[in-house]
Amino acid sequence: MKNYITCSDKPTNIQQKYCYGGKISDFYVAQIIIQTCCTSYKKNHYVKINIMENTKYSKVYRIIHWAIAVSFLLLLFTIFLRLTWMNKYNVTAIIQDYLNDTDQILSQEQLIVLAKKIRQPMWDWHIYIGYVLVGLFSIRFILPAFGHMKIQNPFGKKLSTKMKFQKWTYIIFYFCVIVSLATGLIIELGPKEFKKPLEEIHVLGVYYLIAYISIHLAGVLIAEFTYQKGIISRIVSGTRDRV
Repeated sequence: MKNYITCSDKPTNIQQKYCYGGKISDFYVAQIIIQTCCTSYKKNHYVKINIMENTKYSKVYRIIHWAIAVSFLLLLFTIFLRLTWMNKYNVTAIIQDYLNDTDQILSQEQLIVLAKKIRQPMWDWHIYIGYVLVGLFSIRFILPAFGHMKIQNPFGKKLSTKMKFQKWTYIIFYFCVIVSLATGLIIELGPKEFKKPLEEIHVLGVYYLIAYISIHLAGVLIAEFTYQKGIISRIVSGTRDRV
């Protein structure tokens, strides 16, 4: 595709057209956004444009994307339960209320041990989902070698500030995910002496995850209603696969 089109007549507002091989056409979906317009009519004068191709999401991309998204939401749900209704102190209080009605007595330490056992099956799902995410991200990082889901490069010289911010957001997110998954694996499978310090790092994952989901959803909604209309339907149902 070319970065210039010829002004055959005085341009007024040549936005949200379609371009293929430098010619205005609807044959190939590629938004063009005018950066510099002709200030006066000149035959064969060139208007510089920035061609921004509507992204096509392949079936592989969509499957991995939604599998990771659902896994993260389930993971957040287990964290939410652990911090709220299934908090060990809440469960302890419920047990204590029951024991008070039966004239049975347990120490605070015994109550906490019992509370942990009650909520353990719920927390086991957190671990299972963690293993699933390890597998999904392993596939996600291998796919670029086969031409799918290329890793974002924030160092492109021609990238706008917005695009650099978007790509850096992905890079930081991937780094945080790697740290979370690695610490989780070591906590479960590694030496016990590493468990306590790594847990302190691992629990911080909830903050970056909520921050990333918020930024990601905001970015998608902004794109949907401005410069990438239809992006939500494309990531759900896809378009013509080119990957």
